[in-house]
Amino acid sequence: MGVNVAIVGATGMVGRTFLKVMEDRNFPVDKLYLFASSKSAGQKITFRGNEYIVEKLTEESFKRDIQIALFSAGATISKQFAPIAASHGVVVIDNSSAWRMDENVPLVVPEVNPQDISWHKGIIANPNCSTIQMVVPLKPLHDKYKIKRIVVSTYQAVSGAGKKGVDDLERSLRGEPCQVFPHPIANNCIPHIDSFAPNGYTKEELKMINETKKIMGDSSIKVSPTTVRVPVANSHSESVNVEFARPYEMEELIEVLKHAPGVVVQDDPQNNIYPLATYATGKDEVFVGRIRRDETVYSGLNMWIVADNIRKGAATNAVQIAELLIKNM
Repeated sequence: MGVNVAIVGATGMVGRTFLKVMEDRNFPVDKLYLFASSKSAGQKITFRGNEYIVEKLTEESFKRDIQIALFSAGATISKQFAPIAASHGVVVIDNSSAWRMDENVPLVVPEVNPQDISWHKGIIANPNCSTIQMVVPLKPLHDKYKIKRIVVSTYQAVSGAGKKGVDDLERSLRGEPCQVFPHPIANNCIPHIDSFAPNGYTKEELKMINETKKIMGDSSIKVSPTTVRVPVANSHSESVNVEFARPYEMEELIEVLKHAPGVVVQDDPQNNIYPLATYATGKDEVFVGRIRRDETVYSGLNMWIVADNIRKGAATNAVQIAELLIKNM
């Protein structure tokens, strides 16, 4: 038996990837509804060989037999329409920042805290892409060694800003002025993602701090992030330094990672094997390598973590949440 699914923001980069991931994972769809803005309404999208016409999203859109709605149309749209959908019995899985830190909304990464789905009240939040790929390998390490502190520097692809970000990289490579990023992104690294808060951190960095604590279920974890936009089309990379409360043996720690759900260990630096953005693109796993002891602190560790930010960092994670919902129906 399939389920009736709606995609809100169906013509965007993540919206289209929702559909690609659902095809790849044989997600059981009975009826499919595609919604977008009036500007995109009328477009035709093919899913599993059938053509669907994109409808304009309105307050009447959810007055039909929809069971699950995947939202990726921005926080403003989510704040307006997610409660409307939920009031009609639809379970909303929202990819925006609108509901992530709401204490009544679960923030879920299926490999990390699937149990939190059980207390949803009609809306489930999909975390920030950079947070998702970090917590997938860190959760099993936290369970075993207890994480005290995380220092993370991200190297985030332009696709994190959507198609307009990819277009800006191409524009910058041609020597034309950027329209999205505050400086030319070609041949450059910009330590500025989202707006700056009064404490000097960006909103992207604050998301990583707050979301990590909520997903991991431990407010004592200290997180110190620096998020950087780099001239890479797709897949985010992260340099992650972790300080544990308990000692570890390297062989045992690597075995923990090898058996962690959703994690692929690529760690043979002598043969130039380590995670790369080009390899992670198009895949759903989180890749971990350059695993080495931080010898400057007690029980410290360095890792390099890479994942496709549009798939696992957004669309795949949402579809995985929907798969868990189906199991519990």
